[in-house]
Amino acid sequence: MAKKTDHGELVVKPNVFMRIGLFIKQIIDELRKVVTPTRKQLFYWSLASFIFVVLLMVLVTLMDTGLGKLAFLIFG
Repeated sequence: MAKKTDHGELVVKPNVFMRIGLFIKQIIDELRKVVTPTRKQLFYWSLASFIFVVLLMVLVTLMDTGLGKLAFLIFG
């Protein structure tokens, strides 16, 4: 399928199978750039995530308790 650009040039789009092949090739190229974390990095990232989740749980629990008591005081 040919398409004209703003400058009047014809650009031919590759067929659907070539585009799928190019897409898969680009995915593989990007996956080759991925660096696997070391065991130590993975442990510390997991620990940091766990601590963050625990802190958020504590914050939400305190807010829930405080707002619940406030609602109980207001509405009896």
